[in-house]
Amino acid sequence: MMERRLLREAPFDAAAKLWRVNWLYVLLLCALSGVGYVALYSAGGGPEPYASRHVLRFAAALVLMLAVAMTDIRLIAKLAWPFYFLALALLAAVARFGHVGLGAQRWISIGGVLMQPSELMKIALVLALAAWFRRASWERMGNPLFLIPPMLAVLVPVGLILKEPNLGTAVITAAVGGAVFFAAGVRWWKFALVLAPVPLLATFAFHHLHGYQRARIETFLHPERDPLGAGYNIIQSKIALGSGGMWGEGFLHGSQGKLDFLPEKQTDFIFTLLGEQFGFVGSVVILSLLCLIILGGMAMAIRCRHQFGRLVALGIAVNFSLYVFVNIAMNAGAIPVGGVPLPLVSHGGSAMMTVMLGFGLLMSVHVHRDVEFPEGEG
Repeated sequence: MMERRLLREAPFDAAAKLWRVNWLYVLLLCALSGVGYVALYSAGGGPEPYASRHVLRFAAALVLMLAVAMTDIRLIAKLAWPFYFLALALLAAVARFGHVGLGAQRWISIGGVLMQPSELMKIALVLALAAWFRRASWERMGNPLFLIPPMLAVLVPVGLILKEPNLGTAVITAAVGGAVFFAAGVRWWKFALVLAPVPLLATFAFHHLHGYQRARIETFLHPERDPLGAGYNIIQSKIALGSGGMWGEGFLHGSQGKLDFLPEKQTDFIFTLLGEQFGFVGSVVILSLLCLIILGGMAMAIRCRHQFGRLVALGIAVNFSLYVFVNIAMNAGAIPVGGVPLPLVSHGGSAMMTVMLGFGLLMSVHVHRDVEFPEGEG
């Protein structure tokens, strides 16, 4: 009760908010970034060109995360929809002003900084849906008309992301939106109704995919047909993971990574690089760290006393878990290669800033878990 009174009477008391930050969770994020430094040091053969930049980016992202954590969750709720429409405008601008790379138009330059709006949209979508559902009663959740606006809020950006084209990110965005719908209390039979035609739509969509997208799926199913071409990446990834054995070949060792047989080892296949050098045991340690971060996010969602915070925390945790699942499954050859990085480990500034922005929102939920929203419970 004393903590709740403190937050209501002194909402901008930074010292009180810093005291409520989950510093153990911050330590877990720093540990994961440390794993990234080790991996990128190995990928580059030294601090340059990847590892030193990784440290600087994480330091800046950590400041961003703490700044967002200090922001009142009620102010974040008010800005949720404006932030969503800003992200949507950036996503729409990609179609006209975006930079083309690897056959896709996914990036846009703002002030000389290259960013990928689709990554920002996933965070904005979580906020917008949480703001929409935060005061929804069970009766309103059963009204199909009430669900039309949030459904459009999911489908419009998913359509724009598909147009780039970026199938993997579009599927993750839809899955994150679906998770928030489910957590908000949408009946399960409505999900079944929406998912029922998916097999038919998937067959239709396969024949309308871009050539490189069909090639990824066909390579996933039969990588041995073109071992030196389309199937090269996944075959080398499996070889590297298998060569790690139980204990690995040692830091800065490993034939596939050291001799540059392993492609994109600083981004897409960085988990394979770690598996080759530190083996099964090292991979389990890294997976355990990732699981602790995901479960910690879920725990913060459960402890929050207002619906907005619960939905935001759950959406951020699901988004992070999908990053992890897709990247590691891709490295293991369980799903087609999709170009999804391992958060806080892979090289890249845009993904790191977006992920840490999400963790800042998650931490804000934890810091303000007991606040009272106006007009009743949030």
